[in-house]
Amino acid sequence: MNSQLPGPIDPPARLLMGPGPISAYPSVLRAMGAPLVGQYDPFMTATMTETQDLYRQVWGTGNDATLLIDGTSRAGIEAAMLSLIRPGDRVLVPVFGRFGHLLAEIAERALAEVHTIEVPWGQVFPVSAIREAVERVKPHLVACVQGDTSTTMLQPLDEIGEICRAHGALFYTDATASLGGNPFEMDAWGLDAATAGLQKCLGGPSGSAPISLSERAVEVVRSRARVEAGIREEGDAVASDFIRSNYFDLAMILDYWGPRRLNHHTEATTMLYGARECARVLLLEGRDAVIARHRLHGDAMLAGVEGLGLTVFGDVAHKMTNVVAVEIPEGVVGDAVRSELLSDFGIEIGTSFGPLHGRVWRIGTMGYNARTDAVLTTLAALEAVLRRHGATVAPGGGVEAAQGVYAAARS
Repeated sequence: MNSQLPGPIDPPARLLMGPGPISAYPSVLRAMGAPLVGQYDPFMTATMTETQDLYRQVWGTGNDATLLIDGTSRAGIEAAMLSLIRPGDRVLVPVFGRFGHLLAEIAERALAEVHTIEVPWGQVFPVSAIREAVERVKPHLVACVQGDTSTTMLQPLDEIGEICRAHGALFYTDATASLGGNPFEMDAWGLDAATAGLQKCLGGPSGSAPISLSERAVEVVRSRARVEAGIREEGDAVASDFIRSNYFDLAMILDYWGPRRLNHHTEATTMLYGARECARVLLLEGRDAVIARHRLHGDAMLAGVEGLGLTVFGDVAHKMTNVVAVEIPEGVVGDAVRSELLSDFGIEIGTSFGPLHGRVWRIGTMGYNARTDAVLTTLAALEAVLRRHGATVAPGGGVEAAQGVYAAARS
């Protein structure tokens, strides 16, 4: 026996109360321990079909092209954008946080002509600003994040689809941080493409990216595939004429998930099981009920941090239900507080990026952790650590304020 080998995996107990990933639903972890089957086993293909139907309900859509991309949420973003954009296409990206910059970067890698508009971090765009930009840029695609965890802001989407349709633009959103914990109505809002991940409000692990495409988006994907096939046949292909990735080529992935089941890759069986269970758990509780649960515990956490005397960052009226950004008190070393919360209490909260790095903590209440005991435990632990670091906080103020929100909800 090789005594140098490590032992079996044995992660420490953690309460993940950051901006994601979060603690998964126990039933999701159990589902991921189910036996593997072959990729064309009737059970496997039936499970893929079931999962597609479940996510249609999660997204609020009738789109046939609703499926999973094997990979993290960024895999879904790249699959959507690389497949919808051809070199030279104009792409408009409203940027209100780090992940808007990510969408712009991916569009640039697809050789698009990228146009951005920006608001200060902590704000969202009024619909008038997006309308003006669409009229001015005349984009092929408008790519917008719904909920940007770097700022905790939630961009209203309900009027943007109509603007895009009126000007012949496709409308795509990254809903990684928001889907499942905030309202989302793909068809009613006129979205052509949307992607997400499991590791936030859906309550699973990172590694599978739900995606849905409208018929209009599918036709763009298919027409691009036909053009590229013609270029290949003529033998005068130029590198910039083709999608950059085989793996993320939605035309082929649609064929894999479609009735013909044309082989593209070997589906990640364990992640399929997990993604299916994430959707099943959400729909079993009810979409509206899950959103209301996220709102309740998000409101309790918001009241709790304010009850401690901490300042909340950004426009609270446009905050996601599932995460709050808290200004780090003056004189307190933010990373030291995070480290002690983890080492002493087993609780993880997040820092942030860019102009907010070292300025705020991000505290999440999402998925399985959108529950009373997780909120109260986190607030009590945060108070204890802040006191140790010399911060002035109201004794018991965080837990008391949160309990007030719960009491009001029960009355």
